[in-house]
Amino acid sequence: MHNKLMPTHLLTSHLQSLADATARVMIIVDQQGIITLLSKLAQQQLNLSAGDSLESELPGFWFQVSKILDGLQVSCEVPLQIGDREYLVGVNPYLENQRICGAVCILVDGTQLDTMTRRLPSFQTLSRELDTIIDSSSDGLFVCDADANVIRMNPASEKIHNLSASKIVGRNMRELIEDGFISRSAALEASKSKQRVSLLQDKDGHKLISIATPVFDDQGELNRVVVSERDITEIDNLQRELEKQQAIKDSFRDQMVAMQQAELDSQQIIARSPTMIRALQQSIKVAKADSSVLILGESGAGKGLIADLIHKKSVRAEYPLIKINCGAIPESLIEAELFGYEKGAFTGALSSGKPGHFELANEGTLFLDEVAELPLSSQVKLLRFLEDGRITRLGDTKSRTVNVRVLAATHQDLEKMVDQGKFRLDLYYRLNVIPIQVPAVRDRPDCIMPLIHHYIDKFTRKIGSQKRLTRAALDSLTAYPYPGNVRELMNICERLVVMSETELIDLSDLPMQITSHTPPDTLSSFNLPHGVSLQQTLDQVEKEVLKKALQQFHNQTEIAAALDVNQSTIARKLKKHGLC
Repeated sequence: MHNKLMPTHLLTSHLQSLADATARVMIIVDQQGIITLLSKLAQQQLNLSAGDSLESELPGFWFQVSKILDGLQVSCEVPLQIGDREYLVGVNPYLENQRICGAVCILVDGTQLDTMTRRLPSFQTLSRELDTIIDSSSDGLFVCDADANVIRMNPASEKIHNLSASKIVGRNMRELIEDGFISRSAALEASKSKQRVSLLQDKDGHKLISIATPVFDDQGELNRVVVSERDITEIDNLQRELEKQQAIKDSFRDQMVAMQQAELDSQQIIARSPTMIRALQQSIKVAKADSSVLILGESGAGKGLIADLIHKKSVRAEYPLIKINCGAIPESLIEAELFGYEKGAFTGALSSGKPGHFELANEGTLFLDEVAELPLSSQVKLLRFLEDGRITRLGDTKSRTVNVRVLAATHQDLEKMVDQGKFRLDLYYRLNVIPIQVPAVRDRPDCIMPLIHHYIDKFTRKIGSQKRLTRAALDSLTAYPYPGNVRELMNICERLVVMSETELIDLSDLPMQITSHTPPDTLSSFNLPHGVSLQQTLDQVEKEVLKKALQQFHNQTEIAAALDVNQSTIARKLKKHGLC
């Protein structure tokens, strides 16, 4: 009716005057979102003009307005950030003949709504602190309303998505998913479930983790959804590299364990003498526990074989057995070898640092041979590990926990070294939880002949030719005391097999130190005592044999086994000679 009474240009001028008079930021758009009229205040604050497209200038806001124009909503109030200003926008349709021809948008400056409140110093301070926290966060932050409309987006999120906040703020997460901005929205799912939601998604070749946290008002109604997001591409790559390195490490470790297992399976421990049998029985029994073991015995007696047996029979058999000879490493390097070191710990250190033997033996066994050679400073660190299971690399300030069983061995008298101040008493007690004595070869005579046959056969198979000993050579080898123990016996057998020119190894092939120890013919040097009967002579010899057996063995059972008689026979003869 007004159009009939008033020319169009006068009507437009009249409407413009009315819009300016409201002193409000007002925008009127047509069905296509083209601005047909806006107040003077809107022109000044929004830098818009009639004819501008709302979809182009304020795409996030246009999404809400289009719902009104399409009749999907009767009206709405949405937050809108333009530049450094925040507005609360009321959007309503205007009708002609009951048909929606456009929309009227009234923007109220948020600063005006809270003028009185924001004048309070405490609120201003809190607001500044909140803005600082949000904008300085290294994690991306979205703030959405209860319907998953984006209210705020911090600079970190702009960087992650390579998109300015003005392109996102005001838009709904559903629309952003449809436009391919993201594949899934944690905020949208949290607004529906009203529960914390975590999502992992791909974004332009990057991996993002998004965590949406719902915020409720005093009445328990959903008010906001805060989304934190982080680009974990680099972390994911590092994780993959760590997994790759771990796989390589596990592969090397498995190969090492397999090689060790093959070596252990190929070893044969020969025990015929009661003292050696007892040592093996103790080793198998202690293998089931996880206690520290101190293996005692002369050099070359086979302490390493006992350590191998304990590890092989233990629950740690599938993990490494790391051996270290404490006397073969310079004192200045022993701690670095045992406990490892960090980058730059000392001159000549690897730039990447290096794990020590304790770390390499993790979950397995560490065998410290010649433990008496450890310097006092290393003894302190070893004691600390035995007490709390933690080690510290050289040059590091942090300790780390490793799960290692310690076996130690020595040929020295540790108690004497403790008295001399060369070995710590507390460490001695920690190591000597379960002692095992490995007898010397001369104290296990029943083992000598089987050992000789074993090593002769072993080395003949190795060189691929047949060799055998004459009876005289075997008797001479059996009579030799072997001060170097099994190691010396093995080396002599290898030398005989390699150096003998014929199939038969005779006395002439034996080294001088062996033939010089061959006992003379006892019968030719024996003089019959005058006036002594044969039975008296036999009784005297029997008594001397039993005296020596009592000194050498622990009980009657071991004596009986060594002399190849029954235990009852030994008991009767000891009583006969007054030795029990």
